[in-house]
Amino acid sequence: MEFEAVIGLEVHAELRTKTKVFCGCTTEFGGQPNTHCCPVCLGLPGTLPVLNKSAVEYAIMAGLALNCNISKFSKMDRKNYFYPDLPKAYQISQYDLPLCKEGYIELETDKGTKKIGIIRAHLEEDAGKLIHDENAGTSFVDYNRTGVPLIEIVSYPDMRTPEEARTYLTKLKSILEYTEVSDCKMQEGSLRVDTNISVRPKGSEEFGTKVELKNLNSFRVVYKALEYEFKRQVDAVKNNEKIMQETRRWDEDKGITVPMRSKEAAHDYRYFPEPDIVPIEVSDEWIEEIRKKIPELPYQKKDRFIKEMGLPSYDAGVITSDKALSDFFERCVELYGNPKTMSNWVMGELLRAMKETDIDSEDLPISPEQLVRLQNMVDNGKVSISMGKKVFDSMFKTGDDPEVIVKEKGLSQISDADALNEVICKVIENNSKSVSDYIGGKKKAMGFLVGQVMKETKGKANPQMVNELMRQELDKMQKN
Repeated sequence: MEFEAVIGLEVHAELRTKTKVFCGCTTEFGGQPNTHCCPVCLGLPGTLPVLNKSAVEYAIMAGLALNCNISKFSKMDRKNYFYPDLPKAYQISQYDLPLCKEGYIELETDKGTKKIGIIRAHLEEDAGKLIHDENAGTSFVDYNRTGVPLIEIVSYPDMRTPEEARTYLTKLKSILEYTEVSDCKMQEGSLRVDTNISVRPKGSEEFGTKVELKNLNSFRVVYKALEYEFKRQVDAVKNNEKIMQETRRWDEDKGITVPMRSKEAAHDYRYFPEPDIVPIEVSDEWIEEIRKKIPELPYQKKDRFIKEMGLPSYDAGVITSDKALSDFFERCVELYGNPKTMSNWVMGELLRAMKETDIDSEDLPISPEQLVRLQNMVDNGKVSISMGKKVFDSMFKTGDDPEVIVKEKGLSQISDADALNEVICKVIENNSKSVSDYIGGKKKAMGFLVGQVMKETKGKANPQMVNELMRQELDKMQKN
């Protein structure tokens, strides 16, 4: 019997407002613990929350970009639960009347376009952060994050593989980044993912027992956790073991999911309308005003890169999946004018260096201007393309300009015909067998001789000139 996964995702994305959702405290990441909070976000007696209009606008913009219906009337609710990271002992969220609902994201798959439904995207406040010191047996709480506005985006269980889940998350993240409603920095907690997964026989319409996976801090971990959990649940079904409805976490060291807590029944959060905040009424005019502010989205930019710049679909898809990367690339094209040449740098050396150093596109140590100046040096024959790649590596490590690196390391390309002829004659003299092979009709022998010239010049020789001058010299010898 073949099985398939049934996967749904809950994504929490903090909004890029300057202040919190119900008070004037800063939303800036970091700071000394418990310094970005006030009586309002701590829920002290006598305080009243005031809804941040920008948070509502960002939530609507995200909803529109995710093809959601925007509710003309919605409200805030109290979600009651007791946990140390929630100082009020309740969270102000949305329950039965969310701001955005019934949206979707389209994914490109091997079988064509697949639509992943979005149940809702509602506005709520974030909780604080608990820091556990297992060695001391102590926990600390930092309320700086308490009250930061976020949207919770809940998908339908429309995904069937870990790869579909990763693709969905990648596209969702890029949409949020392009609209600039969230910076989506998972390392800072501004984008967090919980997954729900069950298994069932292929062809079955009935859902299996759902397991929730929490504390997944990267898309790579989401993929690995879902992959493991799918196999674990399939094995359990095959062995007639009961799958428990529970919450599990990912253990990175062991590469497995482990139980956190039982979830036999749905929590009763005792939701009721937030009495201190008036309902949210959204006019058609406001929705259209926000819609006009939505910038070019990733799939639109991808189509433009393909049609107007002639980029391969794969290149365009990779580059536009990351807003900062696409901005970097577009600036390079604006300065240089050859999209494919710039795409080769981005898809090759830049992405490789980012992966090796674990640097995000927003923190690149080089500028588009520097990369274009390096390419101009290649075009002008000042450095070879192979040397250019070495210069790029130094640029990425140090941030120095290409001209400075070439000068300091003596990497200028040798394009002087007399100097190259001197080396060519030396190589011909020292490799008589290869010369005889060439004269005897083995034209591939010239490749070896050219390689020896490049070796003698430590890769600095202009390869085009070496090939031409070497051919001329060998042809003269052949005629004689």
